[in-house]
Amino acid sequence: MELIRRSGLFVLTACALMAGDVTAQAGSEHEDAYFRAVAEFFRLPAPEIAILRDWGIPADEVPVVLFVANRAGVSPEALVALRESGQRWESLVVRYRVSAEVLHLPVPDGDSAGRLQALYERYRSTPLSQWSALALSDGEVIALVNVRLLSQALGVTPSEILQKAGSSTSFVVLFGQLIR
Repeated sequence: MELIRRSGLFVLTACALMAGDVTAQAGSEHEDAYFRAVAEFFRLPAPEIAILRDWGIPADEVPVVLFVANRAGVSPEALVALRESGQRWESLVVRYRVSAEVLHLPVPDGDSAGRLQALYERYRSTPLSQWSALALSDGEVIALVNVRLLSQALGVTPSEILQKAGSSTSFVVLFGQLIR
């Protein structure tokens, strides 16, 4: 009887490990697809994206590095160094003049902006001429860049991405869910 319990435990452990490998593979495949979309969006060769990926930057932040670097005319390496030194996106976008106006994505007034609803209420209550002065949190900067990326990569409206983003833990996961 003890042998049966041990072999049953072994089989359960093996199944759990294999399921974990399958989940990790699926996650890795989604991350690979996400980074291909990032490379296409920024018209960069995959090896350049791989370098940023290898630096250990959170996957959701790689497009932010590239977007801000592109808009500000600075190197991605400089932004990564600033992030690693503790600088926040909210201060970096101010420093490099990548304002809320630049990051804004059109969302019809009647549509929900999901996790960015409060930000879109600030946009709506602020005159367009003052949008560049709106302060953005790190999460808002990351979300706005990723919504732009996913919207263009998948050919769907920003509203659709925003509505689906609320239930996802990251934009990499969301991308994986949307390409299934």
